[in-house]
Amino acid sequence: MLLLLVLLLIIARLGAEVWLGALNRAEVLRHAQRPPDAVAAIMDGDTYRKSVDYTLTKNRLGRLELIFDAGVLALVLTSGILPWLFGQMASWAPDGAWDDALFILLAGFLIGIPSLPFEWIAQFRVEARFGFNKSTPALWVTDKLKGAALGLLIGFPLLWALLSLVRWIGANWWIGAFVLIMGFQLLMIVLYPKLILPLFNKLTPLPEGELRTRLLALAERTGFHASTIEVIDGSKRSGHSNAYFTGFGRFRRIVLFDTLINQLSPVELEAVLAHEVGHYKRGHIPKMIALSATMLLGAFATLAWLASSLWFNRTFGLPAGEIAPSFLLFGLLSGLVTFWFSPLGNRLSRKFEYEADDFARAALGSAEPLVGALRKLAQKNLSNLTPHPWFSGFYYSHPTLVERERALARTA
Repeated sequence: MLLLLVLLLIIARLGAEVWLGALNRAEVLRHAQRPPDAVAAIMDGDTYRKSVDYTLTKNRLGRLELIFDAGVLALVLTSGILPWLFGQMASWAPDGAWDDALFILLAGFLIGIPSLPFEWIAQFRVEARFGFNKSTPALWVTDKLKGAALGLLIGFPLLWALLSLVRWIGANWWIGAFVLIMGFQLLMIVLYPKLILPLFNKLTPLPEGELRTRLLALAERTGFHASTIEVIDGSKRSGHSNAYFTGFGRFRRIVLFDTLINQLSPVELEAVLAHEVGHYKRGHIPKMIALSATMLLGAFATLAWLASSLWFNRTFGLPAGEIAPSFLLFGLLSGLVTFWFSPLGNRLSRKFEYEADDFARAALGSAEPLVGALRKLAQKNLSNLTPHPWFSGFYYSHPTLVERERALARTA
């Protein structure tokens, strides 16, 4: 019955995602020839038609990928490959934690392989067709190999520690596991930009000049003290652009994509940074960390309950009482449930975006620089400005540009 329920959940999520994609496609096509006035004010005709083509192309590829991924998940759960792989790994070191950790890593790696062709097509067909791809096949393969190596070097010790913790603590292991993983996540906020990000991208200090002066003055004016402002070579892989800050306390740093610097004027970049500072000043970061911690604790509590049952592992042909298969199964299945709650998380995220926009407007004394920056980014990134409301509710963590402009106009 549980296996049947899981298969029904796979079908239900697939059906919902395909339906949402169809709704979005229909909404985009409805406005393809005559965009709403608010959209026409943002994009010229040629750019808008290109954004429609880009959205529809991604929609078609996304639909195929959804169907394929659902089929792979159903096959993995019903084919017996997981019990076979677990048996092979367990024979190496019965009752050992290291072989269980290796089982989880190897299973995750093997399950991810079938989706690689879709990633390749998205990068070197879709993104290249619309002028966004800046990567090369060699760089793409190198990135994948680096990611796999990091997964092994970081993931294996972490999983070994986590699985060993289960053996040491006993029934209340999920509390210790939460502390371990949450501590690791907080540590990575500091270490990632220093140790891992440089393996993939080059970070250089923002040169002296008008832009640096403006951004430092804004940071000082708003009480946002960063250790440095750095430029990341995002153009090495993509024409898309972004800005963010990493770390906390004295380790906080501002990071700007080189593509962003080339696309926006200094005052527009100041507005983008003011938006990011707004997230910090409005307390969004600790709120999101607290929410993430609550969800993580709930996930470990649920996993502990499932792992202690006699039916969870056995449903998929795996031995009851073995924690490693429970970890893997929970990771594979949890998305079937959390998908339905994604509109709630996105609604909170969009609320934070509105608040950060309002902070930027107040910090610069006008909404025009931020609106100008957002419009340029929408044009350069060929953003979909007419998504179906239900589609954006499930998938968009940010409001649409039209919604953001309306909100800024109301608070001006």
